[in-house]
Order: sequence, then C-alpha cells, then structure tokens
Amino acid sequence: MNEQPDRFPRPPGLQRFSERLAEHRLSLTREQTTTLQINTGLLCDLCCRHCHLEAGPQRSEIMSRATMEQVIAHAQRVHYQTVDITGGAPELVPELPYLIEQLAPQTDRLMLRTNLTALSRPDKLALIDLFKQHKVVLVASFPATNTGQLEAQRGIGVMASSLRMLKQLNEAGYGMTGSGLQLDLVANPAGAFLPSGQEQAEKKFKRDLARKWGLQFNQLYIFANAPLGRFLHWLQQSDNLQSYMEKLAAGFNPCTVEGLMCRGLLSVNWDGYLHDCDFNLAAGVPLSGIVTHISELNDYPERGMAVAGGEHCYACTAGSGFT
Repeated sequence: MNEQPDRFPRPPGLQRFSERLAEHRLSLTREQTTTLQINTGLLCDLCCRHCHLEAGPQRSEIMSRATMEQVIAHAQRVHYQTVDITGGAPELVPELPYLIEQLAPQTDRLMLRTNLTALSRPDKLALIDLFKQHKVVLVASFPATNTGQLEAQRGIGVMASSLRMLKQLNEAGYGMTGSGLQLDLVANPAGAFLPSGQEQAEKKFKRDLARKWGLQFNQLYIFANAPLGRFLHWLQQSDNLQSYMEKLAAGFNPCTVEGLMCRGLLSVNWDGYLHDCDFNLAAGVPLSGIVTHISELNDYPERGMAVAGGEHCYACTAGSGFT
C-alpha cells in the first residue's frame, strides 16, 4: 500500500491503516484490473449528507466530449469486463447518451449509478429506452424504506420522486424476473454508525417495497459511509469524527482485503485523471500515488502496483467490507 498524506485530521489514538494491514501481514496491491469506473462529474440535483464527493446542483464539473473520447479510446484498446458510470448524477451530463453508445460494445457489462430523482426529470426519461437497448445495469441509491430516514439523508420530497422512478423502471422491465434488465439498490446508513447485515437488510427492503408499493428489484448492496467530502464535514460539525473512526477501526475485517474493489478497479475522474477507486478520487489521491491521465495509459495498470490510500480505507474494510 502506498500511503498518502492524511486528508483529514486523524483522531487521537487512531492507528494508521497501513499499520493495521502490517499487523495482519497484509498488503494492498493490484490484481488484474477488470472494472473501469468513470466519474462523469460532480453535478447533481441533490446534496445528500453522506456524499463523499460533495456533489450538488452548484457544481459545474462535468466530463467534456473530448475527455469522453479519450476514455472511449482507452476502452477500445483495453477490454474491461465491467464499465461502471457514476457521478454526481450521470443523467445530468449532456453527452451521456454518446458515452453509453460508444462504451456498450466495448464491455461485457455496462453499469450506471443513478440517484433516481435525476432520471425522473421529464427531459431525461428517454434515457430509460437507451438503457434498455444496451441492457445497462442500473444501480440506484435508495438508503431506506422509511421516509423519515431517507429524507434526512437526501432531502424533503425525495422519497416520493424515488418511488415514482422505481415504478417506471419496473414498468420498463427493470428488476422484473426474466426481463434481463437488472436493477440493484445501494443503501448507506443515515448517521455515524456501521450498516446492518446485508442479507437481512435485503430481505427487509424487498418485503417493504413489495408490501407498501408493489415494487421489485434484484439485489441490495449496503456499505459504510466513507469519512470524506460532505459526510466528513458533517462528522466534524456534529463532533462524531472520533467515535465514527473508532467504530470503523474496531470493525476492521482482514478477510475483506483480498476482495477490495480498488485491487481490480480503475477510476477515471471527470477530467480524465486516474485513481485507484472513487474514494481516492474524492480524497485527491492519484493512481498508486502517481498523477496519470487516461490518455497516457495504453494497458491495464500493472499487477502488483501498490494501491494508494489512507485512513478513509477503514470504511471499506469494516464488517463485510466494500468489495
């Protein structure tokens, strides 16, 4: 692991993540890179409290057509099993249809992460047909089936618009058995605590969504919040940073390290610069600690390269981890 300078004041007594790895005789290095993750920008229609990127309506950073073409050219040179499009809200990027149409033939699995509300805008609904055409896997943020909990994290009125969008996606075949159109949900805790067990949470989500609103989805992924961006600011302002970091460190699970996403993922920022993962992107930590642009990379990142990181990596190794 290539440790980078702290991106936030390390709480007193918190062991460095690199030291915790060393205690367990573990190292964080790259395996075969199978996923290309593309962050299309920080523009979003929401200002979620847990956002590690500080995305929002006032952000103007989005991926240009020129950078998209560099990303597409790389994907044509180097085959990735999965291409994962994220943001911000990717739907708000004007050139998103072009990016999808060009990338779909280059990968086995094309994913897009949606907050549901951006997709529900009248001028964005046509994207659903494009997603269906290319069998794009949709991964939707939906942190709770309780309205109060969800809106405490994402804003007033978001539950109703999210439910309307889930209904439209179900009507289009997404999440429905036998359709071949996958709709997964992602949930993050609303406060400074670790998530519940994923298996039980998925059962509850499926039961609640079906019973209350007649909705279906395929899988639920539930992860701890990374102490970065807007969530870090909230932790500091609410005087929860020390206790939260202690919870993450206490929950460190060495069994998660082998399957961490950063070992097989390449993250491209909206400006084309590369990172080991979306959290390092948020922290401003470049790929293996070396500033590299997508236009400079002609092959996969080399196996065995050290993964850059810091104390925010505890969020990915607590409990069941972020794999």
